Amino acid sequence: MEELREFLEERERQQLLRRLSPSEERRPGLATRGGRQYVDFSSNDYLGLSSHPALVAAAKDALDRYGVGAGASRLMSGNLAIHHELEEAVASFKGAESALVFNSGYQANTGIVPALFGRHDVILADQLCHASQLDGALLSRATLVRFRHNDPEHLSSLLEKRRGTFRKALVMTESVFSMDGDRAPLKLLLETARRHQCLFMVDEAHATGVFGPQGRGCVEAEGLTGEVDLVMGTFSKALGSFGAYLAASRTVVEFLVNSARSFIYSTALPAPVIAANLAALRLCLEGETHGERLLARSEEFRSALRAKGWLVGGDSQIVPVVVGQSSRAVELSGRLAGQGFLSLPVRPPTVPEGSARLRFSLTAAHKDSHLKGVLEALGAA
Repeated sequence: MEELREFLEERERQQLLRRLSPSEERRPGLATRGGRQYVDFSSNDYLGLSSHPALVAAAKDALDRYGVGAGASRLMSGNLAIHHELEEAVASFKGAESALVFNSGYQANTGIVPALFGRHDVILADQLCHASQLDGALLSRATLVRFRHNDPEHLSSLLEKRRGTFRKALVMTESVFSMDGDRAPLKLLLETARRHQCLFMVDEAHATGVFGPQGRGCVEAEGLTGEVDLVMGTFSKALGSFGAYLAASRTVVEFLVNSARSFIYSTALPAPVIAANLAALRLCLEGETHGERLLARSEEFRSALRAKGWLVGGDSQIVPVVVGQSSRAVELSGRLAGQGFLSLPVRPPTVPEGSARLRFSLTAAHKDSHLKGVLEALGAA
């Protein structure tokens, strides 16, 4: 226990200690903590769907029909018709042969990759890939090689040197990077992967619902539907609910049903969650979500920050303001909180050393007054 205490004390000394802060209430764009309401810039509820009447009604209907829990894993008796309805809807939405629902994005990535790849294989991942992707690669026991962020030429040079050593190979990226908010060059990465006989996997967790026609994601937006081998995404961000999916070939999905441990050994998602996910997809297909408006407002916000001298990245609804040291990020976050804005600091190891930041997640629920207010509260760099 003394070792654990020393770890925590060292984390606190470096201003890296993480603590859980409960909200008494949250709605899209707002959170109440300690009796005070804050404008929430740290949520991934990009489209404000988490309390949308259509999702709430669908969940309530399923609650009355199925109850609160699935009762078992999908391979036992927890497999409901509504799970299959959602998987068919996802496959259609993503233009894939088939789809499989997982309980979270983390469970998807740590289930899919180890099931498909092993110790004789190689996985090449963008150096800023999400922790769940990297953990999946480590669990697979494949050789993990990381290429420079958004650099297809570096990927190509690594493959030229090392591809021949391994049996199977996977190139892995996010389409919108969660901490930097920038987009991957999907076409170039896909071309490179194909040239070296690699499978290609794209994590669309932060793109689905926002990018592409009807929110179908960056793969669709770049005209690559049906060409990417493994398209993973979540329902827990722009789509407002919970869970994750893989859109892939029927053969891959059937294989994963028989081999992905995080799928096999997890109780199925409850029907109210599945029903809410279906309702969110329907809203996307009906053109009710308007991701393009969110992206336009995000670009305006990004430009306003740059005009004030801040180092700002990204080209999505995620707007990182990189400030360097963790202490600076903590200080700025505290300053904003004092004026009613919740923008929590993101520090190492979530981001590289020396690149601590405030990560502003813009949502459809934010009003112009919210954006103007937080810009004034942050002031000039």
